[in-house]
Amino acid sequence: MTSVSVRVPAKVNLQLSVGPIRDDGYHDLVNVFHAVSLFDEVTAAPAAGLEVSVEAAPHSRVAIGGVPTDGGNLAARAARLVAGRLGVEPGVALRIRKAIPVAGGMAGGSADAAAALVACARLWDDRDRPVLTRDDLLELGAELGSDVPFALLGGTAIGVGRGERLTPALSRGTFHWVFATADGGLSTPAVYAECDRLREAGERPAAWPRVSEDLMTALATGDAKTLGAALVNDLQPAALALRPSLRRTLATGRDLGAVGAVVSGSGPTCAFLVANEEHAADLAADLDGAGVAEQIVVAAGPVPGATVL
Repeated sequence: MTSVSVRVPAKVNLQLSVGPIRDDGYHDLVNVFHAVSLFDEVTAAPAAGLEVSVEAAPHSRVAIGGVPTDGGNLAARAARLVAGRLGVEPGVALRIRKAIPVAGGMAGGSADAAAALVACARLWDDRDRPVLTRDDLLELGAELGSDVPFALLGGTAIGVGRGERLTPALSRGTFHWVFATADGGLSTPAVYAECDRLREAGERPAAWPRVSEDLMTALATGDAKTLGAALVNDLQPAALALRPSLRRTLATGRDLGAVGAVVSGSGPTCAFLVANEEHAADLAADLDGAGVAEQIVVAAGPVPGATVL
């Protein structure tokens, strides 16, 4: 096999409820993931060693300057994990084409890692060795990060623990989204630290996170307006504290008719849920004209997870 290409989606958090800090330094989460039609593509090809190259996808204005191309890249770590499990040398060239914002709260790095897991497992598949199952890949993904297992599965799912323990969620129909990206990213550890600081300063101890019944009902009925009202992200106050300009972006989207507006994950991408595809196009044009974001992207969900092309 000369190469394997895998397409993998971005995610938006419909619910991100953050519980107390655990002894291991992580937080217990309830994380309702939703995969949307904004994709990175990772191609794995045989090589003498482990190589990583990164480029922006065609027609994408994603800034890739902050993406590492050494062994610290999450996709490279994924390749080494697969090689270790299969007992082979990690001789692979990974070419990453990015359309998912970098450090934008849409799990682009985790998506690339998931794609690399699938691509390398397929590239190194040999009947003389055990084939890695989906459960094997999910296990490896959980070692890499909380968002990686969902990027493998896609669709809509509830994640608990650190977010890596997944249960598919019933979701009917298609939801339409407009994403407003910001100039520069936000560090996920910094946003969590700010969340903890704000809670301590306000003397508001973190509650144990629970799945929103209103959100689950909205997903099951396919009701965009009800879903928009149920969107919640406990990290949003921290993201707004670190990047105050996002307040204007969110307010502008709401004023222009979005049925839901939320910071995606740790930010700084703002996600706007709209009633239909036509409204998505209108809102994208209006937001672009308002000058409140670096780039405006239209997408829909749910979509499948990592898929071999």
